[in-house]
Amino acid sequence: MDKYTDLIHQTFDFPTEEFTVENNELFFNGIPLMDLIKQYGTPLKLTYLPKISSQIQKAKRLFNDAIEKLDYQGTYTYCYCTKASHFSFVMEEALKNDIHIETSSGYDMQIVKALYKKGKITKDTYIVCNGFKRKRYRQWITEFINDGFVNCMPILDHLGEIDYYKEHVKVKTKVGMRLASDEEPKFQFYTSRLGVRYNDVIDLYEQQIKPDDRFELKMLHYFINTGIKDTSYYWSELSRFVRKYCELKKVCPELDTIDIGGGFPIKTSIQADYNYQYMTEEILRTVKRICTEEGVPEPNIFTEFGIFTVGESAANIYSILDEKLQNDKELWYMIDGSFITNLPDAWALNQRWPLLAVNHWDKEYRKIQLGGMTCDSQDYYNSEMHSFQVFLPKVPKEEPLYIGFFHTGAYQEQLSGYGGIKHCLIPSPQHILVDRQEDGTLKSWQFAPEQSYESMLNILGYEI
Repeated sequence: MDKYTDLIHQTFDFPTEEFTVENNELFFNGIPLMDLIKQYGTPLKLTYLPKISSQIQKAKRLFNDAIEKLDYQGTYTYCYCTKASHFSFVMEEALKNDIHIETSSGYDMQIVKALYKKGKITKDTYIVCNGFKRKRYRQWITEFINDGFVNCMPILDHLGEIDYYKEHVKVKTKVGMRLASDEEPKFQFYTSRLGVRYNDVIDLYEQQIKPDDRFELKMLHYFINTGIKDTSYYWSELSRFVRKYCELKKVCPELDTIDIGGGFPIKTSIQADYNYQYMTEEILRTVKRICTEEGVPEPNIFTEFGIFTVGESAANIYSILDEKLQNDKELWYMIDGSFITNLPDAWALNQRWPLLAVNHWDKEYRKIQLGGMTCDSQDYYNSEMHSFQVFLPKVPKEEPLYIGFFHTGAYQEQLSGYGGIKHCLIPSPQHILVDRQEDGTLKSWQFAPEQSYESMLNILGYEI
């Protein structure tokens, strides 16, 4: 009999640092998942808080080690990209690690205000304000600046944005400027809609920023959608960006920082296949080389990692409700949730995550398709990053089969609309938080129950 445990051990170098199996049951970062299932039931979303901190410390260590190894003269600052997950427990865990914040909308500023009131940040915390800004966003940024948040830094996204700050900012302040990067060659258009054109950078500084003593251009920012990858496209865009930094630095002495955005990936399969150390060192080596060629001091470096910070901290756990053989070869396992509503990137972007059975590792495996509970034909999951198929244990009669999708901590609730109205009124699953106490033991609690029908009917305007 071909057991599921044999399939996993033959396919991967298993167990891993985060995945282990005891008595044919899966552990995730030391969490006995079956114990959580017995306590809370399914479907459930879990977030393991210590993973957030360990990811931040990993990135800090990578950059600081590379700075020392290469004798790089700039500093490194870690910002968390709030749009990856706005939850308070994510923000507060991340901020334990002496980090800073990158925002992308006006409502982010109210989260920042709430964090300040709780003493989680100070007026010295960097607040890197990105995005195309409507009046409300610009207004709240201005209020922060005038209230003494000395490192609240609007990143100019278009030529006219500076006009509002000129009219309303009352104190000396730092500003940044985002450059519009070229998109990947296979993309549907050539240049990002976000940021200022390369050809407009010098004029924007000399005509709009330099003449006003209140404003100090400190940061040049860019980001590319593919993330930080070892491709000719990435290195050419980074090099072009650093060349423009050097050109601007020669006319703007106070400019001393580049923000290379986010883009460190997370594991979408059980095994890691990304060389973080090489990429970090190569980024710094590229910046250092170009600055030396241009005779310009090496800039301080900011990153704003979102997916990397929170992605690997979470998992979605489901029960297999039943199986359906729809023809001679297509066997469906039906989950007690929905990919469209719970994991929208699976539907919209064909995103894949590590998928493992939680129990029954000693059972025979079979090829299956996974179906969600909506009535939409697109609500399915039938391939893995390492395979065009999905294999899971046979469902025994005596006990349900439970499965887990892992590293689902970034963007899924934000994209699906947490607590709102979902396709076919599929509710948001309950959310469980897991932490470690000082003695190393695990502690879990329910952050939110499964969404109720009453909350949905209230949103839809029904009287109940």
